[in-house]
Amino acid sequence: MTTLLSPEELENRLRDVGTRRYHSLHPFHKLLHNGNLTFGQVQAWALNRYYYQAMIPVKDSAILARMEEPELRRVWRQRIVDHDGDHEGEGGIARWLVLTDSLGLDRHTVTSLSGLLPATKFAVDAYVHFVREKSLLEAIASSLTEMFSPGIIGERVAGMLKNYDFVSKDTLAYFDKRLTQAPRDADFALDYVKQHARTPEQQEQAIRALEFKCNVLWVQLDALYFAYIDPKMAYPGAFVPKEG
Repeated sequence: MTTLLSPEELENRLRDVGTRRYHSLHPFHKLLHNGNLTFGQVQAWALNRYYYQAMIPVKDSAILARMEEPELRRVWRQRIVDHDGDHEGEGGIARWLVLTDSLGLDRHTVTSLSGLLPATKFAVDAYVHFVREKSLLEAIASSLTEMFSPGIIGERVAGMLKNYDFVSKDTLAYFDKRLTQAPRDADFALDYVKQHARTPEQQEQAIRALEFKCNVLWVQLDALYFAYIDPKMAYPGAFVPKEG
C-alpha cells in the first residue's frame, strides 16, 4: 500500500477482510449450524475449540504486558476477566466447559488437551506468538475478528438449538455474554487501530494482521473437517468419537 487511507477507508478495508475470510464461510461451520454433524463431530468441535478459548486470556495477557499506558491496560484487562472470571467457575472458559460437560466429554480429557488435533494447537500457538512478536498495533488489529463474531454467534446458537436435541440454551450460555463483550472489545480495538495506523505501511500491517487472525480461525476448521468429515483421517492419539 502506497497511499494513506482515511480512517473510514481503513475501516472499510478491515471489514472487507471479514467479508471474504471470516470462518463463518467455512464448510465445517455450515454443517455445524445446519444440523448436519453427528453428535461425535460436535464433540470434536467443542473439544478442539476449548484450546482456543483457554488461550485467549494468555494472548490478552501478552498484549497487556506490552501496553505502557495505564488507560489502555485498564480497558484491555477486562478481556482477561471475561474469560478467566474473578473466581473459580466464572468466566468464558468455565462456560465452555459447561458445554463440553453437557456433550459427555470427560473434563480431564478436555483440559489436558490429550485428544487435541495437532493443527489446532499449532494454529492457536501461532496466534499467541504473533501477538508477542509483532508490533502492538498488529497485535491489537489481529483481535478485530470480533467485529464479525456477533453474526456467527447468532447463526450458531439459533442453528444448533433448532437442529440438535443434545444442546440447550443453558449449555450454549458461553455465547450469550459474547454478544455484548465482542462488540465492546471490537469498538475499542478498531478505534485504536484507526488512530495509530498513521502510515500506509502501518495500515497495511493492520490489514495483514487481521487476515492472519482469520487464517488462524480458518485452519482450525480445516483440521476438524479433514479429521472428522472427509477423509476422516484424525491424527493418531486425537479424540475419536464413539458414535451410536
